[in-house]
Amino acid sequence: MRVAAFGTGFFSTYHYDSWARIPGIELVGICVRSNLERAKAFAVRYGAGAVFTDPDEMLDAARPDLVDIITTPESHSGLVALAASRGIPAICQKPLAPSLPEAEALAETAARSGTLVVAHENWRFRPWNREVARLMRAGAVGEPFDIGFRMRPGDGQGPSAYLDRQPYFQKMPRFLIHETGIHTIDVFRFLMGEITGVFARLRRLNPAIAGEDAGLATFAFASGAAGLLDGNRLLDFPAENPRLTMGELRVEGTDGSLRVDGLGRIWRRPRGGGETEHLYAWENRGYAGDSVHALQCHVVRHLREGTPVENQAHEYLGALRVEVAIYSSHTEQRWISLRH
Repeated sequence: MRVAAFGTGFFSTYHYDSWARIPGIELVGICVRSNLERAKAFAVRYGAGAVFTDPDEMLDAARPDLVDIITTPESHSGLVALAASRGIPAICQKPLAPSLPEAEALAETAARSGTLVVAHENWRFRPWNREVARLMRAGAVGEPFDIGFRMRPGDGQGPSAYLDRQPYFQKMPRFLIHETGIHTIDVFRFLMGEITGVFARLRRLNPAIAGEDAGLATFAFASGAAGLLDGNRLLDFPAENPRLTMGELRVEGTDGSLRVDGLGRIWRRPRGGGETEHLYAWENRGYAGDSVHALQCHVVRHLREGTPVENQAHEYLGALRVEVAIYSSHTEQRWISLRH
């Protein structure tokens, strides 16, 4: 399978490392608008066939079977359209687009052409979230009533917050929910089903940044269950690397509860009993338990074998609508219903 990629930013290294490890994948091209020398270094490191500066030229010359879009959001719609016009499936990093209407137009482009576009939303592919989903399907908590995520990466303090890794974080007008909380929204939908309403209060604690970096958002699910996202990027929690899980997840139901801690361990407690560790296997490599690799393998398996694929662009719009509702709730200071 021939794969071509757009972009060589900070997070792209996880993508390229993963492509180099999937059997039968040939990285046929890397396309960048600037920093050609970095792209050439990536080509050497990851075995890419060629480097391009023109997207049309790369798609026509390299003839990929799949493209990986790892660029900034404002470029996504144009690149998806180029791929779709040639019938080339795409994985597209989040956010799909700078705004919900633009994301809806991107999804419509994919649907109109019949081209697969998958949102690169890798948190649902973190091994602890996949295992929690498996345990829930097996009845570990019975009927799920509540889900909560306490986000505490501890990387947002002081005037130099985020500058060593992703400095553009400081200038984002919407930050905690738009950049990071969207991952939790997607995990909540993956584990609990569709979200039907939200109420939120957001705060900016670090004056060095433009957007919000703390907040509380409550959720209602179609099942009748409830959820809570308690996010604060300034505070940390017990973990060797707070950015591994970014916080603690808990799911509670009629028959017990599941808890994920900062080491990626899962703790299981039956109703009325004590908490014990649930042992499962995962590899601490790549990004967050190799979740980027898991997502890319998931898409490749779909294209090769026809297995079901998660988070196509039109499906991911549901998470983006929840994000918009959270900001509306905060601004309007009211509950926002998402029922149609």
